[in-house]
Amino acid sequence: MKMNIFYVFILGTLLLACKKNDISTYESIDNIYLNYYDNKGVFDTAAVPYSFSTSPGLAKDTIWVPIVVSGKREKRDRQFILTVVDTATTAERDKHYEPLKPFYIMPADSGKINVPVIIKNIDQNLTSKSVALTFRLIGNADFKQDLPVKLRTKKIVYSNRLEMPSWWMFWQGQLGQYSRVTHQLFLISGGKDLVNPTMPNAYLEIPRTLYYLENVRLFVKDPFTWVTRNPQLGYALTKRTDGTEDYDFYNTASPAIKFYVKFFPQVNGYFFINEAGKQIIM
Repeated sequence: MKMNIFYVFILGTLLLACKKNDISTYESIDNIYLNYYDNKGVFDTAAVPYSFSTSPGLAKDTIWVPIVVSGKREKRDRQFILTVVDTATTAERDKHYEPLKPFYIMPADSGKINVPVIIKNIDQNLTSKSVALTFRLIGNADFKQDLPVKLRTKKIVYSNRLEMPSWWMFWQGQLGQYSRVTHQLFLISGGKDLVNPTMPNAYLEIPRTLYYLENVRLFVKDPFTWVTRNPQLGYALTKRTDGTEDYDFYNTASPAIKFYVKFFPQVNGYFFINEAGKQIIM
């Protein structure tokens, strides 16, 4: 009988201890982390790549950052802090990205939210280099920072740099030798990837390819008429103030990114100039 009473006493003590632990865990401050996983369900620590090059004229874009609570939901709004890691960032504030807010809100009864991080394409140097923007979740009164740093940190690497596509070599006779300026003008004119003529059924895509080639040819030959006919695209030509008859071609949303249009009196005509200082002729 005494032995049974002893067992009951021990069991009661253990149950009471478990109950106290549960209450302690429930009342503890939650953690928060960045919800990046690859297609295999493994947490992804790699940098996020981005390029403005395929969206000509785009002055800025929004990167949506997924935030998740590690813990319970609450019936109140909670604040969390996402901050730039200066030591791992080469992007310049205001020039390459819009400043982050002092804090963000995790809505009541919610355990996840997407935060907008706005990156900018107003720097001409982005056509030849990439910049990195690294941000991190840090602790505050509503959330701890007990989780590993890699779960709370992410880097975005972005530029406006183009690389020669594999199909260019097949259409070099029409487009000319590859240059990033020529490629950019091709995209501005509405061009998309051209067909690889060695692929099966390539002939089905030839009409579309010829359409894109004709569009860029007309654009490069007479950008003044192209600007007049396409006002909705936001491009402009402004005469240079250096005493020449030359112009700058640019999108009004990102006027710092200019393309040089030079006048040649020998032929009484204008030509775009590529990054090597050569005329673009099609």
